[in-house]
Amino acid sequence: MKFVFNDGKSAQAAAYLLKLTTGEMYYIHLFALLYLADRQSFVETGYPITGAKMVSMDQGPVLSEVFERMTWGDAAETPWSQLIEDKEDHKVSLRMQPDWKQLSRYELSLLDRVYAKWGKWDRWDLVEYTRGLPEWHDPEGASTAIDVREILVSAGKSAQEVEDIALQVESIRSLHSMTAR
Repeated sequence: MKFVFNDGKSAQAAAYLLKLTTGEMYYIHLFALLYLADRQSFVETGYPITGAKMVSMDQGPVLSEVFERMTWGDAAETPWSQLIEDKEDHKVSLRMQPDWKQLSRYELSLLDRVYAKWGKWDRWDLVEYTRGLPEWHDPEGASTAIDVREILVSAGKSAQEVEDIALQVESIRSLHSMTAR
């Protein structure tokens, strides 16, 4: 299953989580919270918030495109650079609050729930927690794709439900590719 990445929505989701805290967070903590939010959205609705590719990295599961944005691999003006600022000591901070229009009420509520559950955890405890998720497999210094079907199966979805979700994801991807032309 391949999702359609939404750069603006992912930047707003990160900004929203930063807003819920002091406005500043360690990268690794934000990576984990965004992953957990995408994961929970996928289990509950059949589609993640950001649409980013889920990968296993040494420090746990990560959203690939989010990792690229937050490690500032692209210096171009993006929704990320408009909303989020790089800080010292592997931290990011909220540069400005957007209007949140790219996020639905459900997504904002889910981000609230994720932050309430894990937002105040120590970042290294959160890393250990996410490394214990069934879909994370030690990439041994690399980055490996997560089979998102494992997430659904571990959440108790039946084989038919997994197949239905896969068809829904492919329909969204096809529709997006037709309208993006």
